[in-house]
Amino acid sequence: MAAKTIISRPIYGTLSPQPGRHHLFIADAEGALAITDMARTAPPGFFDGAEIVFIPGPDGKYIAALEGLKPAQFHIAPSFASLLPRLKQTLDNAHMGLRLYLAGTEGLIGQAMQVALEAGIDHTSVQTEHRGSLARRMQCVHCKGITENVTTQPATCSHCGLLLLVRDHYSRRLAAFQGVCINAEDRSEIPPMEEIFR
Repeated sequence: MAAKTIISRPIYGTLSPQPGRHHLFIADAEGALAITDMARTAPPGFFDGAEIVFIPGPDGKYIAALEGLKPAQFHIAPSFASLLPRLKQTLDNAHMGLRLYLAGTEGLIGQAMQVALEAGIDHTSVQTEHRGSLARRMQCVHCKGITENVTTQPATCSHCGLLLLVRDHYSRRLAAFQGVCINAEDRSEIPPMEEIFR
């Protein structure tokens, strides 16, 4: 699998229940399955002190499964941007011993990890599990714009319109792969687009 060959990409693990009184889960789409799989090994009452924030896909799949875990708090968000204020406030007000679990797409994990690091949480104390799409979050190195859910190579920048080669360089600081103009010397040269990040 290509994911193992990218040296700069973070290494994702498998969620496992950790001791603690407050557990915060942030997940999108298939990330819900990482939480429900982990729940099978969790001790009784584990979710009594848990908060789950979930960004479902367009079909609303997995909402019932997460509600069935009976967490202390369950929130549904339409996008990462919409949950950002809540996440920042939760992390800013967190007490020692908060356990953070991130599951789902690489874009969600990277962005949530950024917020956690800004709040002073050490990245080694955050559990992550990649589930679902391999679509990439890409930053155009020319205009600095971020394009979400990139599945093709090359890809078009959603901000400046340049045709970009999506490099296998992942920036943890930006939570994005880098995109560089693929036809800078001759804009009429347009290589075929191929869907490779699914």
